[in-house]
Amino acid sequence: MLPMLRRVSFAVNKARPTAQTFNTPTYTSGRRGSAVSAMVQDKDPFKPAQRVAGQRQDVWSIVNEAAQASPVQPIVNMGQGFFGYNPPQFVLDAAHEALGKVECNQYSPTKGRPRLKKAIADAYSSSFGRTLNPETEVTVTTGANEGMLSAFMGFLEPGDEVIVFEPFFDQYISNIEMPGGKVVYVPLHPPANGASETTSASEWTVDLAELESKITPRTRMIVINTPHNPVGKVFSRDELQAIGDLCVKHNILILSDEVYDRLYYVPFTRIATLSPEIAALTLTVGSAGKLFYATGWRVGYLIGPEHLIKYVAAAHTRICFSSVSPLQEATAVAFEQAEKRGFWEESKAEMKGKLDRFNEVWDELGLPYSIPEGGYFVLVNLSKVQLPADYPFPPHVASRPRDFKLSWFCIKELGVAAIPPTEFFTDANAHTVEDWLRFAVCKPDEVLEQAKERLRGLRKYIK
Repeated sequence: MLPMLRRVSFAVNKARPTAQTFNTPTYTSGRRGSAVSAMVQDKDPFKPAQRVAGQRQDVWSIVNEAAQASPVQPIVNMGQGFFGYNPPQFVLDAAHEALGKVECNQYSPTKGRPRLKKAIADAYSSSFGRTLNPETEVTVTTGANEGMLSAFMGFLEPGDEVIVFEPFFDQYISNIEMPGGKVVYVPLHPPANGASETTSASEWTVDLAELESKITPRTRMIVINTPHNPVGKVFSRDELQAIGDLCVKHNILILSDEVYDRLYYVPFTRIATLSPEIAALTLTVGSAGKLFYATGWRVGYLIGPEHLIKYVAAAHTRICFSSVSPLQEATAVAFEQAEKRGFWEESKAEMKGKLDRFNEVWDELGLPYSIPEGGYFVLVNLSKVQLPADYPFPPHVASRPRDFKLSWFCIKELGVAAIPPTEFFTDANAHTVEDWLRFAVCKPDEVLEQAKERLRGLRKYIK
């Protein structure tokens, strides 16, 4: 049985308007009581909360629906970013061994197993430029996503604003809104010539004046993702310095989503390393699932100063108490051995090779793409692809931007699944990417070759 948990108030260091309080009504007998009773009876017990009500069909269900109905089988799934192969053997061996240990099949400490926290601290100290304290500066979470939810739950009050760059990881939005936060969007601007020429992911840029114009007295946090999904952009040191300086100036927390932090192909900078003032405001998010090809393990972690980490850990305790014990133990071993085995450089070279190999097909077809600087996604511009005017798109696809039609068409006609990136934009800015599709290359080489062969079928639709 889990221990009884007491509700605690999360300390904050930024002035904000006082939250409204609500009084609970007292129900009485008599005519008033009858009226209240009738009101309660009129309520729909099956009505969902507003946070999940009225949502349009999400991209994942649309892609899966098309895949199931496609006459071209089996589908080559280049859409979702899960790996098409197992973690390395030394990681699998560690998982098998952990399952045989009694203590690894019971609750772990809520902040994570001591061995894993130490392994994370040891693995990250060199890139942070100092020795990290595993007990006060690291907390383990049930995947990076739950870690980010814990960060938002730990610091946001209703009405607080969080700045998010478009395109965004879709889970950011619900995670911010759950504790009552308001999302404020700032777009990354695509390269002006992206429809006609292959460009670098670095050419997706932030307008710093536009960013600062979105800051208000209610701005509590900003979310950065580098290397970026889906763009593949690695924010430059100068960009991060400018963003960090704004956060120091306005006393804004930074949530830096760095889950692809071992897959970078240009110089990579951690925003937390730029100055002591920026470090004091920064929580860095990591994912063992992304690093070790084990997304289903759901082992994530946050690194940051004690005055921030302790509130993330407090929220995590109330969300899921602790994370999966044997996989934490296996992840600890993975971190301990990765450097010795040359795994980091090997995985980076392997993924860069997959990107280069897959992108050969776009060079063949004359379709421009955005060359990734990190991660394992590539954005391809298909504005030259002319879809048949009378193609029978279902209404829920026909009503969405052109990239949904491109995705549906590629699945049904070619048997290749890709993700429409307008799903990661607001409606106001979706037009900037409606000719692009996102492909994930974290698949076996034979799958990449099969995808390339099928995608050559686009040639007859290119005008």
